[in-house]
Amino acid sequence: MWNNKSEAQKILKEKSVVEEKVKQFLAIENGLKDNREYFDLAKSEADAQLIADTEKNLLALKKTSDAFEVECLFSGETDVNNCFLDINAGAGGTDSCDFGLMLLRMYERFANRHKFKVEIVNMLDGEEAGIRNATLKISGRFAFGWMKMESGVHRLVRISPFNANGKRQTSFTSVWVYPELDDEIEIALEEKDIRVDTFRASGAGGQHVNKTDSAVRMTHLPTNIVVQCQTDRSQIRNRAECISMLKSRLYELEMQKKRDALSASEATKTDNSWGHQIRSYVLHPYQLVKDLRTDFETGNIQAVLDGEIDGFIKAALTEKI
Repeated sequence: MWNNKSEAQKILKEKSVVEEKVKQFLAIENGLKDNREYFDLAKSEADAQLIADTEKNLLALKKTSDAFEVECLFSGETDVNNCFLDINAGAGGTDSCDFGLMLLRMYERFANRHKFKVEIVNMLDGEEAGIRNATLKISGRFAFGWMKMESGVHRLVRISPFNANGKRQTSFTSVWVYPELDDEIEIALEEKDIRVDTFRASGAGGQHVNKTDSAVRMTHLPTNIVVQCQTDRSQIRNRAECISMLKSRLYELEMQKKRDALSASEATKTDNSWGHQIRSYVLHPYQLVKDLRTDFETGNIQAVLDGEIDGFIKAALTEKI
């Protein structure tokens, strides 16, 4: 520990995660014990208000317990990290762009429900409606662990509001999630491999944003990975964010190659890699959201679009195990 500072930091980080999990478990255990005692007291005294309060507390405790159960499934090295989430409209024209905006809203609401911080790093509006693409940065403990199973192609089936004949339309939008790296994981980047372009930011942000080349786009030439950031009025800070995103993308690319190699050798397992359809959102002729990897489904599509996707994430993590 004393002679290897980097190894010590790694162990202390792991210790912190384990301590937090034990703390959460004990809090749930004690909460259940206290509410049992409250219920017994309320029952003996026929206190209707105390019974109602106890029921309310138990429902809240169940939500906490369900979230904790999912977090216990996280085992990856970067599961505890913040993450970036890319949304890209695919086949389906304007409906695909609109679907991209629906997914962005869904993930923002999911993150807010879990008390994660959400920041739109970059966004390009669609020509008529919705978005062509967007990048979110989701910050919080286990943000990547929660979001990592959302990578893949999402499909929407509905009566298109953009079709004058009111025909049913199928559209596709891709989602890719990758972790923000901390100092413990080193990714080598050489200047000769990176092309940097600056441009004027679009959208809201005041006169400074629109009059200076503060937005930054970086292209990693060997892999053709492109990242861009226009969230800050400072070009220097946007460059730093781009570097962070680029390192994260390169790390996730290497991890994906390893997962693909493993999947190829285990044909019985479902391929969850980028570019494969993982979930269908059907609004017509019936209402159903179904995960094609696990067969987990729900007819409450409005709740899903409002960010209640915990069941899908838990089912995907359990299937993975």
